[in-house]
Amino acid sequence: MVPGAPSTTTTMLPASEAAKIYQTNYVRNSRAIGVLWAIFTILFAIVNVVCFIQPYWIGDGVDTPQAGYFGLFHYCIGNGLSRDLTCQGSFTEFSSIPSGAFKAASFFIGMSMALVLTCITCFALFFFCSTGTVYKICGWMQLAAGTCLILGCMIYPDGWDSDEVKRMCGEQTDKYTLGACSVRWAYILAIMGILDALILSFLAFVLGNRQDSLMSEELLGDSKKTPAHASSLGQFLWCFMVIFQEITLSAPHQV
Repeated sequence: MVPGAPSTTTTMLPASEAAKIYQTNYVRNSRAIGVLWAIFTILFAIVNVVCFIQPYWIGDGVDTPQAGYFGLFHYCIGNGLSRDLTCQGSFTEFSSIPSGAFKAASFFIGMSMALVLTCITCFALFFFCSTGTVYKICGWMQLAAGTCLILGCMIYPDGWDSDEVKRMCGEQTDKYTLGACSVRWAYILAIMGILDALILSFLAFVLGNRQDSLMSEELLGDSKKTPAHASSLGQFLWCFMVIFQEITLSAPHQV
């Protein structure tokens, strides 16, 4: 070293401390992402409920014979020159839904809503089960909810050839052809919900795998003396034997 030159030596943290800092940041980031995932899951549930309930999937336009709008199972159509709309349809009265395609779409969108609400209920399992397992359960539910949304959105236009839709949109209306009517915001929101469900399910699987890897590292750190080729069952039995031996040696000897 040249006399008077500044020292280039840097202080290196011990490997154990560096690993501990990395693990702490890793856990903190995972928890922050998990909170965001939970918040967006709740928002997705709200979107799903709104799409299921609101009757604004398709609606009238400038050139439509009648005013009105259609949802999954509830619809309102004008009567002649009167501005009053006659509303019909209810999910509890399945026979009142005007088209078989609308019935199928209502079923799949309703199933999607039930799945995402069940997913939110499963948040309580974080207090009782492995975090990674809960993330994966919710991920499968969100993936199934997204699949149901896809099916509902694809099947719904197949019912546009019903008499009620033609009465509002004109005789040119047919399956997957809306005639003089237009798509409304609830249908668009449902399509956006598909992307939301797929992203949330992917994120849930990523978080679940990260939690599993973190748990594996913690178990590996607690059992450094365990042979590297031992199975998970062997590691559990080895840890149990060590704990039992420690308890036996620390117990007072009986005379």
